[in-house]
Order: sequence, then structure tokens, then C-alpha cells
Amino acid sequence: MKKNIAIVAGGDSSEIVVSLKSAEGIYSFIDKDKYNLYIAIVKKEGWAVKLPGGEHTPIDKNDFSFRENGEVKHFDFAYITIHGTPGEDGRLQGYFDLIGMPYSSCSQLVSALTFNKFVCNNYLRSFGINVSDSIRLFKGQTVTEQEAISRLGLPVFVKPNDGGSSFGVTKVKEASQLQPAIAKAFAEGDEVMLESFISGTEVTCGCYKVEGKEVILPLTEVVTKNEFFDFNAKYNGESDEITPARISPELTEKVQREASKIYDILGAKGLIRVDFIIEANGKPKMLEVNTTPGMTATSFIPQQVRAAGLDIKDVMTDIIENELQKVGK
Repeated sequence: MKKNIAIVAGGDSSEIVVSLKSAEGIYSFIDKDKYNLYIAIVKKEGWAVKLPGGEHTPIDKNDFSFRENGEVKHFDFAYITIHGTPGEDGRLQGYFDLIGMPYSSCSQLVSALTFNKFVCNNYLRSFGINVSDSIRLFKGQTVTEQEAISRLGLPVFVKPNDGGSSFGVTKVKEASQLQPAIAKAFAEGDEVMLESFISGTEVTCGCYKVEGKEVILPLTEVVTKNEFFDFNAKYNGESDEITPARISPELTEKVQREASKIYDILGAKGLIRVDFIIEANGKPKMLEVNTTPGMTATSFIPQQVRAAGLDIKDVMTDIIENELQKVGK
């Protein structure tokens, strides 16, 4: 009998539009001969399953079940593609753990850890991972221009500490821009991170590990036409994404090894993507770990899967079956 797969999208952040696009991408990638696919929309105002006819039916939060043609149906697996809260910060993972639902992404702890950029960077730093210097601010805290510049220099990036898709991010070049940038970042969340600027080649590396198999994908080089890899660069074509990256095989392998090492340090699960800047000295510096990477047809992971000569359908099957086997479904 075919398993029922929920592609869980939506969320409560500015990234909902990206999540819904990723859900459509994943729907097109997963093998429909093997699985029954449904898109489940999880938002603050309500949880619902989108039925094949286009209508929406409520989800019972007690067990994530739903009704179709008068019959109660249960899911066997959840593929989480919510960018931001509650799908990327561990909240949904904790819920699925409580009801015993296998899911695609990292555990509650790892999701929460990686969602908090400052905490994640400093945790990985303790394992020897090369990361930028940074300052974290909570709501109500401030930092003077003098202190920020003396510690981090200029330019400096100001960003929400617990968001993504470059919402609320500013590249600050002058001291006078700092406080407005902090206010802009606080509009997106309760914590703000100031991070020193790194000059170099930006690359990103996707990877996943399942029982008996490790897949480290080719790198994508990111050449933005803007000040940095902002929302328009990511989603509106204002950047060049070159896969595989135009760097030496030796440097490629170095970055891939680092991504694999980070996966293992974190105890990651499913597909993750790690972003780096390769500095002039040839050392990769980690920017961010993304545990629910974008999965539209043009996103980095599908690009890298194609460049590796793999079939995205097989990758999805790997991830789903690996989790179903653990629970004996």
C-alpha cells in the first residue's frame, strides 16, 4: 500500500511565500508511483490539507490526521519545508516527535540550534569550524557605533538572528547606518546579530547522509549583482548561480569535507545546505547552516543534484525511506 506523505509548508514568518514555492517543488520531485502526496499548510490561523480538487480540509492536531471523502486519513511521513518558525526552529519537530510522526529534517535540538545563527556559529567554533566574529543583541539591548566598529570593523552585516531568506538584513558601510539597520532587523525577530564582513568567493554545499550512504553534492558559486545575496538575488534572478563552482578540485573537496564535518558535528538529518565564503587565503569560512533548504525547481539543492548526475526523485526516496525504516513503517 502506498504511504501518505505530508509536504508541510506555510509558517508564521515572512518566508511563507518561499515555503509554498518549495512545497510545489517537492511535490514535483517525490515519486508519485510510490507515495500519495498532500500539501499540508501550517499557519497560526489554522492547519489544513490541500486536497487533490484544490479544497482545504482541517488537520486534527491530536494526530495530524485529516478527512477525505468522509474517511479519516493518517500520514506516514512529513516532509517539512517551512522556512522560519515553526518548521525550521524545532517547534514542529517537537510536535512530530510527540505524536510519533517520522519527518525529513533535523531533530528538535539541531533545528533550534541551527536556527539561532549566533549560537550555532559559536557552538561550531568550539569544534574548530572557521566562522565570523559577531555580536548578539536581544530586544531592548543596544550597541554603540564605536563598540560595534571596534569589534567587527566595517562593513558589517546586521541581520535577524533567527530568520532567513535575507529578510531584515542590511550591509552597513557607515556608522550612521548602524542603528536604523538594527531597528530593521528587530522588526523581523527578537534577536539581532551583527557580523563582520567577509570578502571572498561565496559557495554553498548541499549534503545528506542515510544508512550506508553519504552524498556530498557539487558546490554552487553565488555571484550576486547586489550588495549581498539578498531576497531579490535569491528569488528574483538578481544573481548568477554557477554549479559546479569555478574553483579548483582541491578547494572544492576542502569545502565539501567541511560541510560533511559540520553535518556530523551537529548530528544532522535529511538534506542540509551549508554556506561558505572562501577567503583570499583559500580557507572556507562558514556563514550559515540551513536545515530546511529551499526546494523550488531553481533552488541550490536541485541544481546540485542535477550537476551530480543524480535524480532528485531518488534523493527524496532515500530520505523518506531512511526515516520510515527507523520506525518500521
